[in-house]
Amino acid sequence: MAAGVCGPAPLVFRLHEGAPELVREVLLERGWEEYDEQGQEEGDWNLYWRTSAFHNSDYENILPWQRLNHHPKTVGITRKDCLARNLKRMRGTFGSGLYNFSPTTFILPNDYTRFLAEYTKHRLKNGGRSGYWICKPVDLSRGRGIFIFEDIRDLVYDSSVIVQRYISNPLLISGYKFDLRIYVCVKSFQPLTIYMHQEGLVRFATEKYNLTSLDNIYSHLTNTSINKFSPFYTTDKERVGQGCKWTMSKFRCFLHSQGINELFLWQKINNIVTLTLLTIAPSVPSSPNSVELFGFDILIDAKYKPWLLEVNYSPALTIDCQVDVTVKKVLLNDLVDLMNYKSMDSVRQRGYLKQKYKRPCYLGSQSLQSPVLLLPKSMCEHHPANKKSHSIHSTFSDSMRYFPSVEMNRIRSARNSISNTKGSALNPILIPHSKTAAVTGNRKTHPVLSQMTEAIQWSEVTDIESEFDDRNLSTLVSPWQASRQPAGGCCKLPAIHIQKYKTPKFPWDPKSQDKSTPPLRVGDFILTFPFNEVTLKASWDKLNVKTAVHEVHKLISQLASGCSHKQKRGRDNELDRCKEKKDFGYLFWGPTNPPLLSECHLSN
Repeated sequence: MAAGVCGPAPLVFRLHEGAPELVREVLLERGWEEYDEQGQEEGDWNLYWRTSAFHNSDYENILPWQRLNHHPKTVGITRKDCLARNLKRMRGTFGSGLYNFSPTTFILPNDYTRFLAEYTKHRLKNGGRSGYWICKPVDLSRGRGIFIFEDIRDLVYDSSVIVQRYISNPLLISGYKFDLRIYVCVKSFQPLTIYMHQEGLVRFATEKYNLTSLDNIYSHLTNTSINKFSPFYTTDKERVGQGCKWTMSKFRCFLHSQGINELFLWQKINNIVTLTLLTIAPSVPSSPNSVELFGFDILIDAKYKPWLLEVNYSPALTIDCQVDVTVKKVLLNDLVDLMNYKSMDSVRQRGYLKQKYKRPCYLGSQSLQSPVLLLPKSMCEHHPANKKSHSIHSTFSDSMRYFPSVEMNRIRSARNSISNTKGSALNPILIPHSKTAAVTGNRKTHPVLSQMTEAIQWSEVTDIESEFDDRNLSTLVSPWQASRQPAGGCCKLPAIHIQKYKTPKFPWDPKSQDKSTPPLRVGDFILTFPFNEVTLKASWDKLNVKTAVHEVHKLISQLASGCSHKQKRGRDNELDRCKEKKDFGYLFWGPTNPPLLSECHLSN
């Protein structure tokens, strides 16, 4: 288990109401501290975790040392009706041969006429048998409101639902139905960067599969939230054992015992994940300080074809059994490692004053706006008229020694200019959602101050590094701490916050993107997109979806032809190495010890 990031201060996490207790447990074990809303500044945290969506303002005001556990606007795949529409659109664009991993779906009530036509057609074709259908509310989770029917007279609903062709021939293990929970982390949508976790969950129904009892949820649904209440949950079921979960590692052993060509199966699941995310990737706003953990639910049928059932937003991280502990604690630790915190992030605003910034790297071409000096709220309280000017001058005098020395004369000049003006020209301004206030000047009234602030913004902030050595940095206190210093004690400059930023009003600057290859593996997270030079380039700038889809299709075709040839030569032969030298070490997600992707490209 990875240790916490070393530094002069621990990293700080902030949990929204309802956040999983396991997140708190894992982060505390890593040496993090929990955010104290009453005792710390608004931005004095490194990770904000919540199960629901963030507000737009949370993304607009994100600071360099902070991370959010959701990307904006991913509802296009996490809500069942939106997922159905997007997959239908991609199927129309790229063909049903590639986007053939989702059962036939209708959104009711809008598609009722189309569903009725399909239902009738299938019934006439099959001698009066209509087949099996499954109905799901579009916005509910954990198996709530789901039912299976054969006769259309049993279709009753009072809200928006989807009706799908029920996959009536699932792969069974000792007679029990199961599905796979695949954990997928999207590190970034611009450029698209996808990681899939090696470990996951195999979720079983707790009663044997039986099409004659469609109303038996313990036979047809695999949701843990349902099956843990089954009378057979604690019984030792044939091969499945007690409970209703396996680890993915145990499932690999099962595949191996069945002589299954698991490479082809894993790659098809990999393709499902990539092709699904490509449906929304171009429309998701850039938010490089965010990550997203999705839960993809995959059903494998009797012919070993994987089907996408749904994509879960905030997949459950509760602990119901030892399998959950084994899988989810490692998953969360790897997810935090994937967030790539640096030691400087632990000191938050003070660390970023020390860094040599000319613009925030995480917002591309967006530059700093006019600089502000954030002060403790207590220092901005109203003072008597004869003391107001003195208070402001005292603040500037104490703070000037921390500005770059090259700007000192200009700061003094600006201060003298300010002192000869009315109080309205320089006012403390309370920034929304902050416990601090900003001192800023009027550019039209004070051109000297305007020039001075621009110089501070764009001049070498590198000079600050010589003023802030590690010893001084560790002794600085945050504004809320400074406001609690004794009146007669030594006066210290409060921490200076970087101003909060606005959402870019222009496209992401291609020149600012990091075009290097993302880490190929972080813990048990395996990079699955981009997976070669072509997809790496296609993900740069504006995502080229057509090229990405073509490469996915090309990869599965190569693997299929290679595996077919391999079966002709015999299963005991080792994987041939790819002769192409341009592939640079991408790994193949799925097998116990992921081989190089190039090793799986077998030539005829």
